[in-house]
Amino acid sequence: MRSLLMVVVLSMVVGCGMSSTSAARFGGGGSSTIGEGAAGTLTAGIWDDSLNFELFTAYRDGQQGARLAELTPEEQAAAATETRGTTSALDVAFVVDTTGSMGDEIGWLKAEIKQLAADISAAHPNVPTRWGLVHYRDVGDDYVTRHVDFTTSVTAYQTSLDGLAPGGGGDFPEAPAAALAKAGTLQWGTAASTAKLIFWVADAPPHDNEAGEFTAAVRGLKSQGVHVYPVASSGIDERTEYAMRAAAQLTLGRYIFLTDDSGVGGQHKEPTIPCYVVSKLNHAIERSIDSELAGTRVELDPTKVIRSVGAPVDGKCSLDSGVVAHLF
Repeated sequence: MRSLLMVVVLSMVVGCGMSSTSAARFGGGGSSTIGEGAAGTLTAGIWDDSLNFELFTAYRDGQQGARLAELTPEEQAAAATETRGTTSALDVAFVVDTTGSMGDEIGWLKAEIKQLAADISAAHPNVPTRWGLVHYRDVGDDYVTRHVDFTTSVTAYQTSLDGLAPGGGGDFPEAPAAALAKAGTLQWGTAASTAKLIFWVADAPPHDNEAGEFTAAVRGLKSQGVHVYPVASSGIDERTEYAMRAAAQLTLGRYIFLTDDSGVGGQHKEPTIPCYVVSKLNHAIERSIDSELAGTRVELDPTKVIRSVGAPVDGKCSLDSGVVAHLF
């Protein structure tokens, strides 16, 4: 059984001193109140670029000049053919951007993560599970990265999430490169039977001059068997989407993106994919973890579908180009 790395990277950018670019990202989706939300509220879609590698290569090639992940076509193609194995233990880390622009969603995300930790532990009582946390801001803020190494205590982990508070930022890019690099230094389990994931929830890309650092961090996680699952929040742009999807594709993760269906937060970018289904965020993350443990895709319960986009039938949608897109 192969070792999987589960790091949950949550990027929550909330804040004071926002530039006009950052402020514009709050428009149109729903409530922008900072505070504690209710678990089971946020909604999301999920997409597997390795399952749709022909579509991913076309998307990648259309991002010339705007790519912040300096990965080669050869290593991306190799990742698309890698196989997965079953696992029987979990290391899960959330990496959270706590700068200013995520004030519209950070309270809701904290509530979701707290409940997910309890629900996943309850759903898999015989699976040894550890929880870790990295949160980050940007250079020039009161900190760049902080972390809490792995614990088996759900209660202790939930308490550590209480310390997440928005602040800093100011420009659009933040420090996910440093955060992903820090996540790679957590005390990951070494057994081949341990699934290790990153859920990276973010609304901003790395700085242009940190593309090399970001790429090195992603490659470093892959070398440890880490599967990166970005969770795109309100206000992302196309460069952020590509950076997230490239990180997920190389590491055998999947791209999760929040949607406007919840009515929470600012406007959420429509992903550059042909079709998808929307469910609650907690269902998307739970199904991702179940799939990692099983070593294969776990089907979405039809009763959990809120809406579908692109007229998928039996988990697929046929495009005018003749390409068939596959849902995750």
